[in-house]
Amino acid sequence: MLSRVANNLIWMDRYMERGNGIISLLKVNFYANQDSPELFSWSPIIENFTTYDNEYYTEDALECIEFMVLDTSNINSIINIVTKARENARSVQEHISRELWLCINNYYLYLTNKNLVKRLKEEDTVAFLDDLIKFHLIYYGTEDVTQERGPSYYFMNVGKYLERVIQISDFTALKLMEISKTSDTLEQSFYWKNLLLSVGGYQFYLKTYKSSFEEKHVIKMVFQDELFPRSISYCINKLRRVISMLINSGELEKNRTEFLLGKLESTIKYTTIEGINEQGLDNFIYGIKEDIRNISLSINTVYLSHSNLT
Repeated sequence: MLSRVANNLIWMDRYMERGNGIISLLKVNFYANQDSPELFSWSPIIENFTTYDNEYYTEDALECIEFMVLDTSNINSIINIVTKARENARSVQEHISRELWLCINNYYLYLTNKNLVKRLKEEDTVAFLDDLIKFHLIYYGTEDVTQERGPSYYFMNVGKYLERVIQISDFTALKLMEISKTSDTLEQSFYWKNLLLSVGGYQFYLKTYKSSFEEKHVIKMVFQDELFPRSISYCINKLRRVISMLINSGELEKNRTEFLLGKLESTIKYTTIEGINEQGLDNFIYGIKEDIRNISLSINTVYLSHSNLT
């Protein structure tokens, strides 16, 4: 497989995963903001997902959602992310299923409908966001049932799980910034609950711990639970497996990538809550993001072009 093709496949899934995460965050924050606007403002989301030179600011929910979904001046708006995913998909149509291409293309056409802004402002906001989430769920399902298992599928999974680790880390860091501003235990539990909702772990947490939202339980689940599909541990395990399949099939040369993944997997698995607290959760997250960046660079060094690396 050409390096350009592998690169496009990775970034197609990275963009779709990024879009899904941002929409989930917007929906959860919309609910929370309606109840406690003093705790769940919009500015941290805008600051985290826009470029440093962007001075856009609003605490109006609809204005923020419009900016994060439909504003083409925002590099991480959903319309820009899906446009990039579509461009990558169009370049590799012969390597993905026809159904998957139609999923992305239909999503793009939906987002570029001129009546969408009017719908956001006049109809139910949650229903609007739910419709966007459905496109991502259809994409995941279509990829799973129509894409043949081979190099294309494995490279797509590399992109998905790389992006998911970064998003989980970013979402947790975002909540840590908010938690650091209050010493109220109840308010802190609201932020942890908000994090779980954002990563789809709320119900699983209640089933597992049957308790209030305690930091040690949330961190253990989000970072170390091997059964939760949006935990760091689960994603790294998946990454290690698909990288191994690509190496065994001859699509990737054996280099430091496997070692780096194994090292990160061990760090996450064997670091105790006490150890995390000792070094600081923010430092722990920073270390994970640095390791993921090194893994991305390792993959690029051995196989891919650097044109899309961020």
